[in-house]
Amino acid sequence: MAWIGLVLLLLIFILTVLFLFKMGSSQNNSSQNLPPGPRTIPILGNLHIMDFKRPYKTMIKLSKEYGPIFHFQMGCQKTVVLTGYETVKEALVNQAEAFGERPIVPILEDYAKNFGVVFAHGENWRVMRRFSISALRDYGMGKRIVEHKITEECSVLIKTFETYEGKPFGPATILKASAANIIVSFLLGKRFEYEDATLLRLLEILEENLHLAGTPAVLMYNMFPKLGFLLGAHKKIMNNRKELHDFIQATFLENLKDLDENNQRSFIDAFLVRQKKEIKKSTDSYFHNDNLKTLVDNLFGAGMDTTSNTLCWAILLMMKYPEVQRKVQEEIAKEIGVRQPRTEDRVKMPYTNAVIHEIQRFADIVPANLPHATTKDITFKGFFIPKGMHVVPLLTSVLHDESQWEKAHEFYPEHFLDSEGTFVKRDAFMPFSAGQRVCIGENLAKMELFLFFTNLLQRFTFQPPSGTSKDDLDLTPALGLTTPPLPYKTCAVLS
Repeated sequence: MAWIGLVLLLLIFILTVLFLFKMGSSQNNSSQNLPPGPRTIPILGNLHIMDFKRPYKTMIKLSKEYGPIFHFQMGCQKTVVLTGYETVKEALVNQAEAFGERPIVPILEDYAKNFGVVFAHGENWRVMRRFSISALRDYGMGKRIVEHKITEECSVLIKTFETYEGKPFGPATILKASAANIIVSFLLGKRFEYEDATLLRLLEILEENLHLAGTPAVLMYNMFPKLGFLLGAHKKIMNNRKELHDFIQATFLENLKDLDENNQRSFIDAFLVRQKKEIKKSTDSYFHNDNLKTLVDNLFGAGMDTTSNTLCWAILLMMKYPEVQRKVQEEIAKEIGVRQPRTEDRVKMPYTNAVIHEIQRFADIVPANLPHATTKDITFKGFFIPKGMHVVPLLTSVLHDESQWEKAHEFYPEHFLDSEGTFVKRDAFMPFSAGQRVCIGENLAKMELFLFFTNLLQRFTFQPPSGTSKDDLDLTPALGLTTPPLPYKTCAVLS
């Protein structure tokens, strides 16, 4: 008779699930006029239809079915997705304040704890953002002094590439170290040798965390944080955080030993001087050590990762499209010659400028953007979006918007050139996002990309290793919060 009880329990369970499914689906959109979206199942929401490795691909598919604004649900968490240039621009630019928050995402809350700038909320974010922009500007961002730092780093990078004597090597770690040294010069007032064990370990930590943040294990943790003890990825991310923050703590303690308010050498010095002044005014200051550690973490990660990944894509795409590489080199030879490139050269090099922009567009480094949240209840394009709603302004849908780009899914530098070969700005070019949460290092990144790219192509022609044709080169992005190319090898042949 025991089997009868089991059958009854199973029937009750099935009926309950069907009832909840019916209730859930009927209430999805009707109660508050939320944007449309797929039917959910209890507990899991829309987990069953998601591409765990590349969730942004599922979002693109859903946008074709439900339109440029839709919602989906992971567990109990609803998320509104904005797709296409017009929709994303309307939200992030025209209604910037309403869409200017970060949502409460478990892994981000555990990691940042509302400190720093990238994942912080409210007044802490505003204070830290203002300070960061001001301090970085004071230490040269956007000025001639930083150009000098970049060109010096370019010289070291070129000498490193030359040591391979045209033989195959993987450029990724070297490019990461080179880009890291630019932001390190702001943060610490120094640079590392590329072989420095400390630098290599910091790069390893950041790369691992960015990869783990985009894995299914972290997606599951964000849905069901109480299961964190079963998910190794969460523990690894937090252990990496501790190691990185311990390094930062030791570094600024060193700075404290000989801190001179009248001779501030770095971003950390500027923060420590401000900290001393604020403590005198009030004990309730934002300028405390937790904010400093997270700020340095934020700036180091952001300053290194996206620039180096873009340069990795640049070399890969130049091997894939040698005719583009050749045209860039011809323009460099004509406009610059053998002297070292300068930022001011960019205005007279439309083709090179177009190629760099197209590399950024095609590479699509942060396809899903960083998550946003609404600061208030808002009616947006006829739909109700409540305060605190998770919002994904899908950058990949902007950078590949077929209404904005002639060959949206191909590498085509002519996207940024008119019929006469003049460089043309495109409004749908948003690799740094837009609005209140736009990347604070955008101008620095643009300068770095131009100087690194032109220096490298002035000196080298990049070719696939012997036995590999350009058709064999794989343009599939790697997995993670950001999307570098898959590991590859190149031959840097002296031009």
